[in-house]
Amino acid sequence: MIRAAIVGLGRWGQNLVASVQGKSDAIRFVAGATRTPEKALSFAEAHRFPLYDRYEKVLADPAIDAVVLATPHSLHAGQVIAAAKAGKHVFVEKPFALALRDAEAAVRACAENKVTLAIGYNWRFQPALQEIKRMLRDDGRLGKLLHVEGNFCGPSVYRFEREHWRQSREEGPAGGMTGRGVHLVDAMICLSGRIESVVAQSSRAVRDFGLDDTTSMLFRFQSGSTGYLGTVIATAETWRLQAFGANGWAEVGDVEHLATWRLKVCTLSRENLQLHRRPQVTTFPETSTERAELEHFAQAAMARRALATAGGDELHGVAVLEAILESARDGARVRIA
Repeated sequence: MIRAAIVGLGRWGQNLVASVQGKSDAIRFVAGATRTPEKALSFAEAHRFPLYDRYEKVLADPAIDAVVLATPHSLHAGQVIAAAKAGKHVFVEKPFALALRDAEAAVRACAENKVTLAIGYNWRFQPALQEIKRMLRDDGRLGKLLHVEGNFCGPSVYRFEREHWRQSREEGPAGGMTGRGVHLVDAMICLSGRIESVVAQSSRAVRDFGLDDTTSMLFRFQSGSTGYLGTVIATAETWRLQAFGANGWAEVGDVEHLATWRLKVCTLSRENLQLHRRPQVTTFPETSTERAELEHFAQAAMARRALATAGGDELHGVAVLEAILESARDGARVRIA
C-alpha cells in the first residue's frame, strides 16, 4: 500500500481523501499539509492523520511514499520537482502546469529520480468515455471521427471573492479553460489524438474583477478532425461532450460531472437515410473516478512504472493550454508546440 500525504485540503483535496480512505487496498493517506491547519483539523482527525503546516515537512517525512497535490495551479510544477528530489511519487491535480517548459522540467525531474508522476484527469476513468473510445478506435461502430465538441460551464466566478486565489488571472488564465476546460481538452485528446492548432477568444463581461467568464476555442486535430470547446463560468452548471463519426454520434453530459455518466449513442441507417433513429441510452455501474485514478497511480508507483512521461498526452495538454492562452491574447490561429 502507498502511504500518501494530501497537500491542500480545500474542497477538492478533501474529496480525494474521502474517495479512498478506508476503502482502498492500494493507497492510504497518512498525513496532510495545509497553510491553514485550523480549518482542516476536524477533517484530518476524522480521517486519522496528522497535519503539517509546511510542504517541506511532508517531504522530509520518511514514512510518506507519495504526495497528492491539490494546490493552486501556479505551484504545481515546483512542488512536483521538490517531491521528485525528495524521492516521493507525485499525483498532481489538473491543470498540470501553466507553461510547457515548467511541465517538461517536472516530468524530467520525476524521470531522473525514478518516481511515478500522474495527473488528475479523472474523466479518463469514466466507463462512458472508455466506451466512446472503443467505438471510435477499436470496433468502428461510430466510423471515422469527424468532429468533437463540448462545454463545461457553471457559476465559478460567483463563488469566490476578489481576494481568493481562484480569482487570480495568473492562476486562471483564459477563465474557465484552466480549471474546467482542461478536462474536455484531455478527453478530446483521448478520443481524437493530438491537436494540431487552435483559435481562441476569451473575455470578462459579468464582474469587474477576476477571471474571464466566457472562453471558446476551435481545434484542428492532426488526424484531420475538428473540435469546438466552450467554457462559460458565469452561468448555471452544465457540461457536455459529443463525438461525431461517419456512422453516428455518441454523447455524454449533464449537470453533475462527478457521478457515473450515462451514454447516448445514435447511428444512421445507410439503407434508409431518411430514418431518424432515437439515441440508445446506456448506463454503467456506479464508480468513483477519483478512487480509480488514485489507485491507478498507487499501483504504478508500487511497480515503479512511469505514467506522465516526455512526449505523453500530459505534456501535450499543457502545450494546448499554452497555445490557447496565446491565441486568446493575439487573436490568431496558433500551432501546438
